[in-house]
Amino acid sequence: MLHFLLIWFLSALAFIITAYLVPGIKIKGMPSALLAAAFMGLVNVLVRPVLLFLTFPITILTLGLFLLVVNALCLMLVGALTPGLVIRGFWWAVLGAVVLSLVSGFLHWVIPV
Repeated sequence: MLHFLLIWFLSALAFIITAYLVPGIKIKGMPSALLAAAFMGLVNVLVRPVLLFLTFPITILTLGLFLLVVNALCLMLVGALTPGLVIRGFWWAVLGAVVLSLVSGFLHWVIPV
């Protein structure tokens, strides 16, 4: 249980750092970040696999670059579901998805869980 809570907290911290680094993404505070991290987990489990399956041919044609679009769409969906999280457009979502991935990976590298 502690492992789960630590991963959830690190994901929320990654959202806060991403909102600080990307001007097109705003988050109101830690409660919104915790909710966004929970929604991101649900979207990654329920929605993302369906999107990956449906967009597999175009992902192959673009040598995987279309995954940036899929990740941005997932982030925009999380932004629409989370009160207190504002994403100001598609290109900010693309940049935010890249930064969120890098920050989250770095946090999980620094604090191995």
